Amino acid sequence: MPEPVPLRDRYLELIDQIVAITLQGKIRSKEQVYQMLVQQVSAGTGEIFERCLEQRVQEVQAQIASLQDELKLAKANRVLRATQTIVGEYGRWQQENQVSAAIASIVNQITQAEEGDRLSILLSAIDANQTPALTLEQIQQLAKTLQTLTPEVQLLGQGLAQGLGAWQRLSPHLVSWIYDQSRPTLGFAGAPGQRGPWVLWAKEVKSYFPEAVFQTIAQNQSLSATVANQTGINFAAMVELAVVLQCLQRGLVEWFDKLIYDAKVGAKLSISTFLTFAAIWSQLANGFNGREKQVYADACFQITLQILRTFSQQEYFPMYGGIFASFAGDYLREALNYLDTPLRRVEGTQAKARILTLLGYSFRVQGRYEQAYEWHQQALEIARTAGDRPCEIANLNHLSRTYLAEKKYTEAINYSQRAVILSRQGGDSLGEANALANLGYSEVFQAQQLEQMEPEVYESAINYLEQGLQLSEKLGDRQSQALCLSSLGIAKVVLGDPLRAIAYLERGWQAAQFSGDLYLQGLNLAYMAEAYHHLQNPEKTIGTAALAMYLLEQIGAKEWQQSAGLLGILQGQLGTETWQKLLAQNRPQIIAVIGVDGYDHLPKLLEKYQRSLD
Repeated sequence: MPEPVPLRDRYLELIDQIVAITLQGKIRSKEQVYQMLVQQVSAGTGEIFERCLEQRVQEVQAQIASLQDELKLAKANRVLRATQTIVGEYGRWQQENQVSAAIASIVNQITQAEEGDRLSILLSAIDANQTPALTLEQIQQLAKTLQTLTPEVQLLGQGLAQGLGAWQRLSPHLVSWIYDQSRPTLGFAGAPGQRGPWVLWAKEVKSYFPEAVFQTIAQNQSLSATVANQTGINFAAMVELAVVLQCLQRGLVEWFDKLIYDAKVGAKLSISTFLTFAAIWSQLANGFNGREKQVYADACFQITLQILRTFSQQEYFPMYGGIFASFAGDYLREALNYLDTPLRRVEGTQAKARILTLLGYSFRVQGRYEQAYEWHQQALEIARTAGDRPCEIANLNHLSRTYLAEKKYTEAINYSQRAVILSRQGGDSLGEANALANLGYSEVFQAQQLEQMEPEVYESAINYLEQGLQLSEKLGDRQSQALCLSSLGIAKVVLGDPLRAIAYLERGWQAAQFSGDLYLQGLNLAYMAEAYHHLQNPEKTIGTAALAMYLLEQIGAKEWQQSAGLLGILQGQLGTETWQKLLAQNRPQIIAVIGVDGYDHLPKLLEKYQRSLD
């Protein structure tokens, strides 16, 4: 029996063989070289083949460097080109084998795991945060492999295949809905049946569970109730929904990120996309909560965290904004509660710090100050540990603003001063603009509280506000501009200068509309109404107060009662008939912002406010 040829010798012989037949003109394409490698290079031996290939390349290069004879040099160059072709096709072989190895590893993990852990392992495998992430073709390959195994594992493969099939039906309709409405809205705000893409996608998906989810969102119904009442949901249905929503989310973000005609609009829509899909999964998790369906609840929380982790790494992550571009009313409050739960399961990572920053802002707006303090303090500590200076500065600023909301001006000034120092040390202009706005705003209100009337006290505070505005304008950051303008406007209202206040607040409202922050929109309008009231202009007061009341109540901000109270005072002063006439005169402007449904909802909000006083 002959001695087996050592692997190294066999691979050197293979390389020489390919070079020889290439020089003979028998290689017609690179594909022939690739197929020879597939047939003769064994999996797991790539390193040996790579060393052999490197040896041959070095030998040929050394030969070329030493040759003087033109004929021999020409042949050596042909050998080098043939060898380089092998190098290129070996790179392809490596990539394909890495994918095969990765899929084999995933399949092995799934088959070896307990049945209750298999769904989580699969969702981790198709997570976009993996490096590298599986492509759709590779997921299709994984689906085929899983469908050849046990019936329990086959369900996972079936779900992957069904999800990819549903995505093929939906992909032509990914963004077509944008051209059928005046402005793209992804979230839960708006009239039932008119919610961005959901109705269209429900018609096109042709798959039971995704269709039920899309219809629920479109009709402004509870996703939690929908899934709680669903029967017959299994691993295949969950995986199918995961693939469909993952493809939709990635596709939308990729499309919005490419809006080169206006990158800021694209960023705003991408932010809405991330938050909308995270909230969907959070609400699904809430519906599945319970012993029998806990594996599905855990899967939904897992996907929520995957989305938020991806979002936290984007350059447009809204360090100083809230989640109000996408949600309204009860859905906002539910989304906050649901997003709270998966974050408690995550250890202190940079991603967690950024997400806590976002939600802390949102809790503050709702008047949930203890929760806001907790989230911002946690985020501050994590950011420091992770060395994320912009996130650290942002949380100092948010803590300052939270203390401001509770009229704790000394603490607010302390945190804003720390933010100013750190931002200037680190060259964080965005953080500095927000810190200056907070510092000036805090000092104005502290002086008012202490009844300090010296002009220089207010001049110093206003100077900080103006510095912050100038810096935010230089940066072109609309979110920070909205904050600085509203802070200046509110300060001018407090200082009894309504005309200048209105000028700042109108600009602040426009900036907030552009950034999509409903809270700052409502806040600017609320104080604009106060300024118009000081100027004894009831028509303008009613129009702006009505808009402020609606927008702020929709996101659960307690300041809606300020505007509702002002409307009630005017109704008592003017009489109901005159008041209603003035409201009707504002109808076109109000409808332009909140629609007919919003306008018709105004009397109900006033009734709600009156009941709260009883």
